[in-house]
Amino acid sequence: MGILDVMPVESVFPELETLLPLVRKPVQYIGGEVNSTVKEWDETDVRWALFYPDAYEVGQPNQGLAILYEVLNEQPGVLAERTYCVWPDLEKLMREHGIPQFTVDAHRPVGAFDVLGVSFSTELGYTNLLTALDLSGIPMLSSERSEATPLVIAGGHAAFNPEPIADFLDAVVLGDGEEAVLKITSLVRDWKRAGRPGGRDGLLLSLAADGDVYVPRFYDVSYLPDGRISRVTPNRPGVPAAVRKHTLMDLDAWPYPKAPVVPVTETVHERYSVEIFRGCTRGCRFCQAGMITRPVRERSITTIGKMVEGGVKATGFSEVGLLSLSSADHSEIDNIAVDLADCYEGTNTGLSLPSTRVDAFNVTLADELSRNGRRSGLTFAPEGGSERMRAVINKMVTEEDLIRTVTTAYASGWRQVKLYFMCGLPTEDDSDVLAIADLARKVIAAGREETGRKDIRCTVSIGGFVPKPHTPFQWAAQCPPDVIDARLKALGAALRSDRRYGRAIGYRYHEGTPSLVEGLLSRGDRRVAAVILAAWRDGARFDGWSEHFSFSRWAAACETALADWPVSLDWYTTRERDYDEVLPWDHLDSGLDRDWLWQDWRSAVAPGEAGQAGGPGEVEDCRWTPCYECGVCSSMGTEIQTGPTGDRLDGRRLLPVLPVLTRSGARADS
Repeated sequence: MGILDVMPVESVFPELETLLPLVRKPVQYIGGEVNSTVKEWDETDVRWALFYPDAYEVGQPNQGLAILYEVLNEQPGVLAERTYCVWPDLEKLMREHGIPQFTVDAHRPVGAFDVLGVSFSTELGYTNLLTALDLSGIPMLSSERSEATPLVIAGGHAAFNPEPIADFLDAVVLGDGEEAVLKITSLVRDWKRAGRPGGRDGLLLSLAADGDVYVPRFYDVSYLPDGRISRVTPNRPGVPAAVRKHTLMDLDAWPYPKAPVVPVTETVHERYSVEIFRGCTRGCRFCQAGMITRPVRERSITTIGKMVEGGVKATGFSEVGLLSLSSADHSEIDNIAVDLADCYEGTNTGLSLPSTRVDAFNVTLADELSRNGRRSGLTFAPEGGSERMRAVINKMVTEEDLIRTVTTAYASGWRQVKLYFMCGLPTEDDSDVLAIADLARKVIAAGREETGRKDIRCTVSIGGFVPKPHTPFQWAAQCPPDVIDARLKALGAALRSDRRYGRAIGYRYHEGTPSLVEGLLSRGDRRVAAVILAAWRDGARFDGWSEHFSFSRWAAACETALADWPVSLDWYTTRERDYDEVLPWDHLDSGLDRDWLWQDWRSAVAPGEAGQAGGPGEVEDCRWTPCYECGVCSSMGTEIQTGPTGDRLDGRRLLPVLPVLTRSGARADS
């Protein structure tokens, strides 16, 4: 046993507290939130620090981290605490005063834990990992770590191609984490109790042996003279050639989070969120989340009701979010909405559907989501401005669908909706983007006609398209930033050109350069690690925040770090791949058949117009049609799990609601 296994690890808060008056938003670092868990160090034998690589206000509500935090802390002998990326002002002071990266629960140094579990929602958080490693005293490179330093294990959607950060990671978990973290915990405990046989490599080999955990250092990558990958091969006996994702079946058996931590300061989401189903088979070709989380697995209406009842009691949140990739697609969504609205009628608790498909929203949902007078924001995502573009991306939503949906929302009392689109999609031209302006005007006109009011508004929000691994568009060339910026400028002018609608339409967009860097990190290989390290050393932090992002810094890092290779920033981003090219993530199995993905890619860019012979082919949702053999269920031994169950919640019984908690944790009526 090591010294940290028999001695308590002291809090760094006494040293930290003196610095907090000198930084902005100091309350995010103090901990003590309602429902947080602090265990005695020396009464546990496996200790996890769960890291979300962004600020507290973004990471604290993260559903994945909240689930793992509860799952681990429910286990006897296991401790899990949370840590987030500190803002640059506190980072500077921590370095000056020798204060390490700390957890917010007990302010223990992260370097003392057994495992640092990192949840990546976006690739733009990669540099924040390096900040946390450096502040923790953990060597940047996994090859330089000893058995006394924590295992650095990554997960999350942005870890499905971990190759750009492979040098910094000890291991990667693909897919659902609930069962995986318990298995890892068991292996770590057994290794420690056995006297740490084989050292750090011995533990990593036990993790890698059955193909459930990816250990990058056990795989070698070779390259062709033109820069493409030749092959990826295991370099140790007993290490499998491919690593598969984890898929949690029977969500009803895992009703987490039960009592999520209540934040002590403002965060991006302040609600109790229940995931009503996981996975999506709509087949949107750009959507990595939908592809990698297959198959669809629904929670039953009764489990959802019990989770909402317990979650609202435990938190006092006044909003319940029904989460999934497309919540209105749940087979019992109307009954869920009606019954929950019945249960909470007359209280301060309202419902929201943060993710809503245009063609799944209906009058029942509109009425129930607004029954108690609360109308949280409604966002619909047509994604493409023209019918042709929506056919290319397999977002089979017509203009009539959109007008009918927003009219329903306006008629039910909403005065503003948000429409989300992407720019830079494969085969896109200027007219596809300019069509967004015409669509927005029709939305406003329909809302005015339906309600007879002039205060109808919609906000057009546009992001640059980034091709993602494990999707049909993984082979696509990314659109250059100057083309995206020119189209967005032209769209802005078109939106303002008609004075009858100009002031009623808001316009938000992201420039093309951050998307290009995201594209580099999304589809990069191990050579990109040197770029990330160079950018970080040059000051890259919080790259997902526009005020901190610097394209020139990343461009310079690419020039320097890739100088000895026949590759470049453009090579990784704006270059189309062909079928024979070995992709950096080909040895990481999401269950999707590679040939199926390729055929869908070719179908997307087939010449012709939508709906005409030779045009983009539609892939229907396999929840309601015969299987189209994407490969997931057959290769992973999984199956679609949907209702309806025929059950109902007892809407006549008012679920007990606690008084709303203030951010300090005090009762609002005390």
